[in-house]
Amino acid sequence: MRTTYMANAASVDRKWLVIDADGQILGRLASEVASILRGKNKPTFTPHVDVGDNVIIINANKIQLTGRKLLQKQYIHHSGFPGGIKARSALEMRQTRSREMLERTIKGMLPHNSLGAQMFRKLHVYEGAEHPHIAQKPEAYTLRG
Repeated sequence: MRTTYMANAASVDRKWLVIDADGQILGRLASEVASILRGKNKPTFTPHVDVGDNVIIINANKIQLTGRKLLQKQYIHHSGFPGGIKARSALEMRQTRSREMLERTIKGMLPHNSLGAQMFRKLHVYEGAEHPHIAQKPEAYTLRG
């Protein structure tokens, strides 16, 4: 009888991947990055273990949105005080907080538990073309499609 392979923390082989967000569509990029962070692109994927790779995203300020989302999409935050709701358009977010825009999108696609938080820690987003992870020897990753 054959048993199903189950990965554990000791058997995980992690790589570092660099993804250039220049000209990429926000949702398509985020869904693929979330899949890589979870490890769903690996044959050793195990749902209850973090088997994903580390992902570095560069040029986050050059991300694209389709349709009229740049003007119509709102990012909402509440301070916790009465009347403390604040909203920013996607255009304003891309100009001032493009890193946060990408991180929020990807975090929403990960599991909403402690395992998802562990996966999210392997994401590194930078607004420019430079990143400080040269010592990890990251590989360039091209998106599907």
